[in-house]
Amino acid sequence: MWELNLAERELIDIYRPALMALGVDLYLEEVQEAFEGCTSGLEDCFRSAIVYMLWLQSKGKEIVSPNAILIESMRNRWTTKYWKDDFIELPQLQSLGQRWWRAAQEQWGYDVRNRLVSNVYFDNEREYIKFSNGRTLRVDTAYRCGWNSTLEYATTDNPILRQ
Repeated sequence: MWELNLAERELIDIYRPALMALGVDLYLEEVQEAFEGCTSGLEDCFRSAIVYMLWLQSKGKEIVSPNAILIESMRNRWTTKYWKDDFIELPQLQSLGQRWWRAAQEQWGYDVRNRLVSNVYFDNEREYIKFSNGRTLRVDTAYRCGWNSTLEYATTDNPILRQ
């Protein structure tokens, strides 16, 4: 990814799950070029693109090219008056890791989840779970393996056998 200053990194961390859930590929060359050309108002561009895609969804319209929408918002410095801070918590804007984190509480309970899971994080557009035993597992792998196998992986030294 292009060189980010601290403020840009924080904005990416806030809006990445929502943008990815809507289908944006932050590593696409055209998206990266638009980021580099967007010297101000990045948060407004993110919010505007998200609001527009939510509006399309609410009207039953297909989001044909989420990358193009984000690129357009950055090239033309879109702003919106319709953004609400709770949009970021909408289930359809949650990343796979955020959904896994919430589901882990339902499956294992709040205390067990918090004792076993150190972090859920992005690395190269993939999400990983870091367990307190030092092990790491991709979120999609945890879903494929199931809750019992993932719990075993998080609590023992035996790796999950791949099929």
